[in-house]
Amino acid sequence: MKTSSKSELRKQQILTAAEKVFAKKGFQEATISDVGREAGLSEATIYEYFSSKEELLFSIPGETAKKTREDLKHILRHVRGAANKIRSIIYGYLWFYETHPDYASVSLLILKQNRKFLETQAYKDVKKLSGLLTEVLQEGKNKGEFSQEIDVYLVRSCILGTIEHNVIRRILLGKPQNLTDLTDPLTDLVLNGILKKPPLETMDFHVTVKPATQKKPAGPKKNKR
Repeated sequence: MKTSSKSELRKQQILTAAEKVFAKKGFQEATISDVGREAGLSEATIYEYFSSKEELLFSIPGETAKKTREDLKHILRHVRGAANKIRSIIYGYLWFYETHPDYASVSLLILKQNRKFLETQAYKDVKKLSGLLTEVLQEGKNKGEFSQEIDVYLVRSCILGTIEHNVIRRILLGKPQNLTDLTDPLTDLVLNGILKKPPLETMDFHVTVKPATQKKPAGPKKNKR
């Protein structure tokens, strides 16, 4: 057990260093030597855990996505109503990206552009995390809290797309400075479109038609002398 625990800690040490190096230098420019220096380890030690720089890159989001999903699931157990759960998830995403800028850079600027990443186990873990949002949207739909007309996958894409767009702007432009400030505006915007609307009350209209008044015929014109 001690050996396994030590191995896991060493692996996490390498992943943390790689995340920082890739975020700073970019994947193409960074080297295993750079990662080793950041981690305080030799290249040989890095290769004991990862066979290549690409495998090291692809391994970064896996454990993070799994842990984030478990944390969110634990929180959502204590949140009532699908609408409030949506707000909690949006806040969770924004808070995580705001407090983990290196991870944000690696996941959104590097991994998003790499098609090979779609074939990895780490990508499946990331999909499971986003699937939590789908589950909550479907829950709200099933319980009548959300409109039956919504496409849960489209709504999920709108939420995550908006979050990722603003995170990328923050990485590249420094704005918005506080991502979590977007929690309420984004949540309210989404909920305004998906909450089930109450039926319109019926109204009775009574129309009274009055006969048109007839004008008196004009008399003969008098000739002016």
